[in-house]
Amino acid sequence: MTKAQLNHIRLTEDFVKQTLESAEGGHDWFHIERVYKNALLISKDERVDDYVVALGALLHDIADSKFYNGDDSIGPRKAREFLLKINVDSEVIEHVANIIENVSFKGGNEAQTFSSVELNVIQDADRLDALGAIGIARTFNYGGYKNRKLYDPKIQPELHMTKDVYKASTAPTINHFYEKLLLLKDRMKTKTGRQIALSRHHYMEAFLKQFYAEWNGEK
Repeated sequence: MTKAQLNHIRLTEDFVKQTLESAEGGHDWFHIERVYKNALLISKDERVDDYVVALGALLHDIADSKFYNGDDSIGPRKAREFLLKINVDSEVIEHVANIIENVSFKGGNEAQTFSSVELNVIQDADRLDALGAIGIARTFNYGGYKNRKLYDPKIQPELHMTKDVYKASTAPTINHFYEKLLLLKDRMKTKTGRQIALSRHHYMEAFLKQFYAEWNGEK
């Protein structure tokens, strides 16, 4: 990368840290940092524009719609405004904005309107942070943030939700494992992403087995 591009990445890191300073614990700077590291790791085995991957990973959750009344337009707009301010090339800005618009899981029934290898890398990197020990911690942190039940046997997971139904769901936290987390393993798009996702998926299955045993008063 050029000196100017490296400077853009540094400025972007500073911007994201400042913007997400008071964010919910599962969607704060540390989430961004983990996704960024995951993206760099995955990129080693993919032919990608490292500059776009870096900016996209850093800005992918700059304004997560779940904290903005479901508005998907705020994140891409904030990213565009910031990248324009630091003089990033217009084609790169649009690529990053398209990544932000398409990176999130939306209930499994929402078709992506854009595709690129860079999006695949960042999407896998983001989904890896929803799996394994970190994924479990983030899921219950957000459930607590929204004051949701841990589990209610009477409320079954909904596996075929539309985007709007998925966004409006107030189901117990355990349901989220079936509605999203356990689905991610088979939706990874990169070789490295699939390899890492598999072990984290098995970790979550073991957690759920232990959870139900404890819930039911078993040894």
